[in-house]
Amino acid sequence: MIVITTPAGQIGSQVLRNLLDSGEELRVIVRDPSDIPAGVQKGLDIVEGSHGDAAVVDKAFSGADAVFWLTPPDPRASSVEAAFVGFTRPAAEAFSKHGVGRVVAVSALGRGTPWASRAGYVTGSLAMDDLIASTGVAYRALTNPSFMDNTIRQVPSIKNQGMFFSPIAGDRKLPTVATRDIAAAAARLLLDPSWSGVGEVPSLGPEDLSFNDMAQIMSEVLGKEVRFQQNTFEAYKERFVSFGMSDAMAQGMTDMAWAKNEGLDNGVPRTPENSTPTSFRQWSEEVLKPAVAS
Repeated sequence: MIVITTPAGQIGSQVLRNLLDSGEELRVIVRDPSDIPAGVQKGLDIVEGSHGDAAVVDKAFSGADAVFWLTPPDPRASSVEAAFVGFTRPAAEAFSKHGVGRVVAVSALGRGTPWASRAGYVTGSLAMDDLIASTGVAYRALTNPSFMDNTIRQVPSIKNQGMFFSPIAGDRKLPTVATRDIAAAAARLLLDPSWSGVGEVPSLGPEDLSFNDMAQIMSEVLGKEVRFQQNTFEAYKERFVSFGMSDAMAQGMTDMAWAKNEGLDNGVPRTPENSTPTSFRQWSEEVLKPAVAS
């Protein structure tokens, strides 16, 4: 039995699709079952509710061999620690109670770097990893840089202004990964009963790119000029607050961007094993271009 959290989310939905034909018994935790397409629901064991709820995870993890874990975004949380560690605590207790064999979770790069304790969301994610590992469950943290898919949030400005924005310097070369490759790595680990212990599995994409590099690729793919504009960290935070995010979570986003600008995501040496296949050009052709055209 494999349990999948966030099965209607950006990554969880792709994990679910990757496992549908595996022959494994699948259980999902979802707030609203209608968020899962009717054709996909067939054959699933559906537990309705939040996977931050102790009663829900107690029910869902009974008999589970493996769990895919992802903390959902909580823009109004009182603190980054509450959003990551507080949300995960009931699940950690349920992992122990039900003797779950293996847990695979979406996390972040940065452990061991000078910025790990000051990196906002990343700091929270690493603390979440420590909590899960403390239960004794076999654990793999999928440690990721920023997602290529996050660019979709800036489609309106790319389409209408030919610009996208970040407080990170335009010439800072960083790894970036497509969520499809994170989901593929998660599915492989969930289906493999041979591993044990605690470890990290980085996914770095095929190459390091700066935002200026990305602007050039977008321009070529979209057939129009796209430019990168660096904004201030203050403006970056204010934008999140204006969208209704709590001050603590907006600061967490800002601290994460600051740490990435300092080199947080460059701490893991690139190898063939951690270089995932989807390039930013391929992702732009297959995902960004249709989004801009719609």
